[in-house]
Amino acid sequence: MSNKTNEIRENTLSRIERNERYYKLMFFVVAIIELGFFAAFLVLADFSNRVHLLLLIAGVAIYTILGFGLIALGLHVNQNTLRILSAIEISLAGEKPEK
Repeated sequence: MSNKTNEIRENTLSRIERNERYYKLMFFVVAIIELGFFAAFLVLADFSNRVHLLLLIAGVAIYTILGFGLIALGLHVNQNTLRILSAIEISLAGEKPEK
């Protein structure tokens, strides 16, 4: 039974690590694409035109708010994942969880 449990645990952890690698890769690819769009805007914008300046300020403000929101969401998900893993580890060890 313990051998089967360890095998399931190893398979699950390897899938989680693989998915995390793919997530990080896609995050950096999308970040590079967005950086390219931002650089293109900076090159093509006419900063004497007030509309272009307003678009720049609005774009930076929106991306900043979205970035902070995604960071907060990621921290929340990680905290919940650690709680679940801790509960599973405690239940497999046969101990009673602390409250």
